[in-house]
Amino acid sequence: MRAVFIGAGSLTVMTARQLLRHGHEVVIIDEDKAHLNALAGELDCGLLHGNGSKPALLREADPEHTDLLFCLTGNDQTNILASLVGRSLGFARIVTRIEDPELEHICIELGLENTIVPARTIGRFLADLFEGRDPLELSTMIRDEARIFSFVAHEADEGEFKDLELPSKSRVICIYREGSFILPGGDDKIKGGDEVVVITHRDNLPQLEARWVPKTG
Repeated sequence: MRAVFIGAGSLTVMTARQLLRHGHEVVIIDEDKAHLNALAGELDCGLLHGNGSKPALLREADPEHTDLLFCLTGNDQTNILASLVGRSLGFARIVTRIEDPELEHICIELGLENTIVPARTIGRFLADLFEGRDPLELSTMIRDEARIFSFVAHEADEGEFKDLELPSKSRVICIYREGSFILPGGDDKIKGGDEVVVITHRDNLPQLEARWVPKTG
């Protein structure tokens, strides 16, 4: 498999080492030429110098033959822009790193479903560890055909949860409203701007994406 990284920070380098060790192809894009030259001596991978949010450079990275584009620079806006450009160029899957949790809502609204907030993830892990809990990855619980899908509700989605008319084998499991976690029940209703989290069968993802993921191109 083939991975392209935008940004040559420590997260990229650590991930790239793991992928290379497992026999995958890796390409790293970064604007710091000196840093790329230093990496050339320790990583056996492709290196591209330049701004990874520029369409011309991303085309050079060969979207058609890339399995995953990681946007991992230290700038949230650059990562979001690079993700949108990458999607428009046809990268099959994209991971967007952000440090400001307030931007996560925007990423979901833009259809950037694989958004990571490293500091928050690590913070939760350490807090759970401190309090004596055994942190359990979500991926170990969502198995087989089950998948998680989230979207930002708009005016047309407001109302009762049943009015969403979700596909079979789909259910709203929670919503986030103005930073608060809400388990739906009783008289709760969906409001515009809510982040709605659904558990569903993987076969339903194309239908859900067609309804709630913004079109590009």
